[in-house]
Amino acid sequence: MTSSGIILYGPPGSGKDTVSAELSRLRPAFTLFQRLKAGPGRSTGYRLTTSERIEDLARSGELLYRNERYGAEYAIDRGEVSALLAAGRIPVLHMGQVAGARAVETFPTHWIKVLLWCHEETTKARCTERGDKDVDARLKVWHETRQDHLDHAGEPWSLVIRTDQISATQAAQAIDDAWATGAASQVCDIRRLVG
Repeated sequence: MTSSGIILYGPPGSGKDTVSAELSRLRPAFTLFQRLKAGPGRSTGYRLTTSERIEDLARSGELLYRNERYGAEYAIDRGEVSALLAAGRIPVLHMGQVAGARAVETFPTHWIKVLLWCHEETTKARCTERGDKDVDARLKVWHETRQDHLDHAGEPWSLVIRTDQISATQAAQAIDDAWATGAASQVCDIRRLVG
C-alpha cells in the first residue's frame, strides 16, 4: 500500500515506543513521527520548539492537533506528515487522546488506527523499569486514557492489541499485516477491553 500511515493510540507504558522500533526493524519505511514539543521532560523522539512557534503554526492552519500533558505542549504539523509521505516513508504517530487520532485522520491518506492496551499494573511496572521520574503522573494519564476509551466506546479501530499479552515483535507483525492489507476500522468491545 502507498500513501498511508499508522496511528498508535494507547496509555503510557502500552508499548508505543517499543512497537514503533519493531515496526522499523520489520519494514524500514515505517518512521516514527517526531511531534513538536515545547516544555520540560523527555526530549528523545521529539522536535523541540517553543510555544510561540506552535501558536504560529496553529494560526496559519498548519497543525493537525495540539495538546498539553506533563507540563509540556505537543503538536502534530501537516508539513512533517507531508514530508514523510513525499519521501516514501510510512509515518507512525503516537497518540494519547481519541480527539487527536480523529484530528490526524483528517489528513488525506489512509490511516491504520491501532489501539494498544495494557492494564495499569503493566504501565506501572514498565514506567518504573525504564526509569520514569513521573510514574504517578503517568498512572494518572493511564486512568485518563481509560476514561477516554469509555467516553468514545463507539470509536472504530483497524486493530486492537493487548501489549501485555503478546510481544512487541508480534504486535509489529500484526500492524504490518494490517497496513499491507489496508485494514478497515471497526468498533470493538471497549468496555470489555478496559475492564
